[in-house]
Amino acid sequence: MHAQQDALLQQRIHEIHHHRKGRYGAPRIHAELHTDGFAVSRKRVARLMRDNGLRAKGKRRSVRTTDNNHRDPVAPNLLNRQFNALQLNHVWAADLTYIPTKEGWLYLAVTLDLCSRAVVGYAMDAQMPATLPLAALQMAVQRRDPPPGFLHHSDQGSQYTSHVFQAALVQFQARCSMSRKGECWDNAVVESFFSSLKRELFEDTIFETRVAARRAIFEFIEVFYNRQRRHSTLNYLTPAEFERQATAA
Repeated sequence: MHAQQDALLQQRIHEIHHHRKGRYGAPRIHAELHTDGFAVSRKRVARLMRDNGLRAKGKRRSVRTTDNNHRDPVAPNLLNRQFNALQLNHVWAADLTYIPTKEGWLYLAVTLDLCSRAVVGYAMDAQMPATLPLAALQMAVQRRDPPPGFLHHSDQGSQYTSHVFQAALVQFQARCSMSRKGECWDNAVVESFFSSLKRELFEDTIFETRVAARRAIFEFIEVFYNRQRRHSTLNYLTPAEFERQATAA
């Protein structure tokens, strides 16, 4: 009987691992099995995955794009590593990274809600002007309509300290917070998102074109990350599920 249960679990674990494109390790597969009605421990899931040579895609180092060599004024670190926001659309965090393609870099700016971990705004471009994170911010504001006084956190990069970006924060009635210089952990949630995106989306491959990279990133954010990917900090709910529960409460 135990062997039959293991065989059934192994089949479902393989299905989940394949469906999630190798992005899930034992904790998230365990949460998926629990949703499917399987009464199984995480330790057992880890053992079955190990026995079958299954693992999540390995971690990779994140890439920094911060240019601190400017004379623009910087904001204090109001966030102070308080990453667990209690309300939706009250605390956002933003950053930039780049994606390799055979045509050159594709730059990506994102804005995340620290309550639900959802990507609420993003923008991509072959260049990295101040208008790139501004486009991500504008998307977030249009989608979410945050209340006056919401907190926007970023690093001290020139794109975020620029006059055009700071003017937009004033226009949207946002409070500006910035990481301390050289302290990447002050913006750890967005750093973690970029690490997950690069690990789970393309790992060691390089996109042929920027268009192909754009399409893959769009699918990762809109289809997988916001709506399907389970987050340990959300008790293994997806951002969409968490937000539905939060608004229904």
